[in-house]
Amino acid sequence: MTAAIYFSPTFTSKKGAVAIGKALADDGCITEIDVTRYDRVTEKTQFDRKDLVVFGAPVYGGRLYRGCKERFRKFSGNQTPCVITVTYGNRHYDDALLELFDLVKEQGFVPVAGAALIGQHTYGEIQVGRPDEDDLKEDREFAARVKEKLVLGEILETVPGNRPYIKGEEGGKGGNFRPLTAETCMSCGLCVKECPEGAIAEDCRTIDGNRCIACFRCIRICPVQAKNMNVAPYLEFAEMFTKKLSEPMKNEYFL
Repeated sequence: MTAAIYFSPTFTSKKGAVAIGKALADDGCITEIDVTRYDRVTEKTQFDRKDLVVFGAPVYGGRLYRGCKERFRKFSGNQTPCVITVTYGNRHYDDALLELFDLVKEQGFVPVAGAALIGQHTYGEIQVGRPDEDDLKEDREFAARVKEKLVLGEILETVPGNRPYIKGEEGGKGGNFRPLTAETCMSCGLCVKECPEGAIAEDCRTIDGNRCIACFRCIRICPVQAKNMNVAPYLEFAEMFTKKLSEPMKNEYFL
């Protein structure tokens, strides 16, 4: 079995993990395990040496989001080969890829290759539309090289990053912004159902600030664009952040 396990609130990490997974599978078919929602249950949690897993996660301030780590710890391998990927939007991935490298090894997986992939940043107008078709083509080319490595039985010795990870126990938190809800809200409940941390009440308007991680999934998926951040503090920040991170970064692959 080839599986893609991903935490992907705004669907960017999913795209890279799935593209790589499908390119690795002999028949192009994979099992997708989406752990974005806190209440998502999956039957497949243990993998053996004949399986191959691709992990995908976004970078939160140079680290893995804590909730993502909790979800990934539900899966265990038995010397199961894997590919690790993190997605970031121009700032840098800092210690996130190394953190994922260490995590999967603790869970019994064997990293064969890794990638730090460019995706549209949650905030501002940074790398809009990424990953695009060129990115996904690069992912598939990377997967072809991973296949060769698997045949040779080679593993990934290390990836960029530092130990201890930046920010220590304070790292891997969500952002501080809290989405607003416009009067156009239809109370359809989609945001309630799809919130990664179950932070949105049944009225579709009340948000638990202690649980919200500012991933903006609710903004991305709202069918009537009722969820928003149309307030001066955020708009000013987004404009500044867009300028600060305007220099394009490239996908990085490690074999």
